[in-house]
Amino acid sequence: MNPDKKNLKIVLPGGAGLVGQNLVARLKARGYQHIVVLDKHQANIAVLKKVQPDITVEYTDLAEQGAWQDHIKNADVVVMLQAQIGGNDYQDFVRNNLDATKWILQSIKESGRARLIHISSSVVESVADDFYTNTKKLQERMVLDSGVTCPILRPTLMFGWFDRKHLGWLARFMQKVPVFPIPGNGRYMRQPLYAGDFCEVIISCIENMAHQGIYNISGHEKIDYVDMIHTIKQATHAPAWIVHIPYSLFYSLLWLWAVFDKNPPFTTQQLVALCAKDEFEVMDWPTVFGWPYTPFAQAVDETFNHPQYSQVVLEF
Repeated sequence: MNPDKKNLKIVLPGGAGLVGQNLVARLKARGYQHIVVLDKHQANIAVLKKVQPDITVEYTDLAEQGAWQDHIKNADVVVMLQAQIGGNDYQDFVRNNLDATKWILQSIKESGRARLIHISSSVVESVADDFYTNTKKLQERMVLDSGVTCPILRPTLMFGWFDRKHLGWLARFMQKVPVFPIPGNGRYMRQPLYAGDFCEVIISCIENMAHQGIYNISGHEKIDYVDMIHTIKQATHAPAWIVHIPYSLFYSLLWLWAVFDKNPPFTTQQLVALCAKDEFEVMDWPTVFGWPYTPFAQAVDETFNHPQYSQVVLEF
């Protein structure tokens, strides 16, 4: 790679989340220095500033027009990461997945120079019918209809350093409770993707302008949910007993939890999505992007036992 490219201005809307925190760490390890993160999650911004004090991080609501758009207009690369993943308020999904995308795309068009890398999701091909799935489908359509040429990456369920919502939350919950419940038989096939691998795919897109079009970036191993839980338990040495409970009871408990918690860590919509029996294309992205996938057990070990990042947790 041309060393001059290390001076690229890379702007990460929504960059204080799981993928953004991982991407910043790997970009810096590659020598990139001009990184700007735009986000509105104050607690996670504080984590990012503490872990990566030498990058530019600004608090801003991307769903509203503002001075933050100047960063987009002056960027060389924009990696669109902002996403509302969980929650029970549909308007949160509209603002973060749709409204923010509209203003980012407008700013890129006005720039005339910024290269966009759009982070979509495998759920756009899912049979699930929930707020996240539906707004991510609309978001990807907005990008395709915008006329902005870019690679569109569709990752499956991700985990890795700084994970607060997915395997990270499950691991922390497992450490706190004597019994860890599994809905039904737990044989719900997943294709988890290591965030470290996904970030290398993004970096390949930054460094190789030839990457264009839609890429399904799925985990290369198909693993049942219950087996994922056992692998996490082994890596973290969690003392909890793994117990299967009826699906209907599990659903009822989640519903009751949401009555008292407006931002629950796991919702009934996500439970339905877990059991939707989706299976996503496994393309040969390691060859396309020049990065071998990390075996699931190894990735879980790196996630929960890394000497620097495994203890850094984002706010839910």
